[in-house]
Amino acid sequence: MIRVAIVQARMSSKRLPGKVLADIAGSPMITFMLRRIERCREIDRIVVATSSDSSDDPLCEEVERNGFQCFRGSLTDVLDRYAGAASASAADVVVRLTADCPLIDADLIDKVVARLITGALDYVSNVDPPTFPDGLDVEAFTRVALMAAARDAKDGPDREHVTPFIRRDKNRFRQSNIAGILDLSALRWTVDHADDLTLIRSMIASLPPELAYSVDRFDFLRVVESRGAELPINPHARNESYPEFPSEPVG
Repeated sequence: MIRVAIVQARMSSKRLPGKVLADIAGSPMITFMLRRIERCREIDRIVVATSSDSSDDPLCEEVERNGFQCFRGSLTDVLDRYAGAASASAADVVVRLTADCPLIDADLIDKVVARLITGALDYVSNVDPPTFPDGLDVEAFTRVALMAAARDAKDGPDREHVTPFIRRDKNRFRQSNIAGILDLSALRWTVDHADDLTLIRSMIASLPPELAYSVDRFDFLRVVESRGAELPINPHARNESYPEFPSEPVG
């Protein structure tokens, strides 16, 4: 069983263009995030799924320069792009991640993937409902479920946001959710705006630089607890572009 993390990314983000190459701890944000995903035990391969538009050439160059695979597909039909990336990488299980989540937690990814496999499920996430900070969103699903969605989903949000078609049909697709002990969904650790980026940089700078790739969500929570009043404020709503479903489509 091949388990592939597919990270959707693009340079033409509506709110903060080029953010995926913004510097975080001395690395482009996409590279910083990929290094954190590398620590997962339940992931066999990592693929960045971006568009075939020329604006994404610098992104692909950065990804491949660091030894990761880049798949290029439709700019607007992200569901089709995911289906293409899953096929090209021979994935049996797909983990959907978005490139605006540089603090993504390897342990949390592993928990979601393990639940999917051990439960013989079609879809598992930690966003239905969300209890983890915005920016730690993880979705895992079978390639069979993904291909069914790619075949049957109509144009519009279902294709732009990848998983709504699967999530809506709980009779057709067996589903589960990973929940935290506490509801921390009000915390915003994603990057859609300049002040989001300022906050993430400040949080990472609060920890030893040599541990940037290995620190986990608990380390970041301790930063929030100890430096809360000093940290920059980023008062944006969760899922601004499409409130019913997780994450602005950054790719």
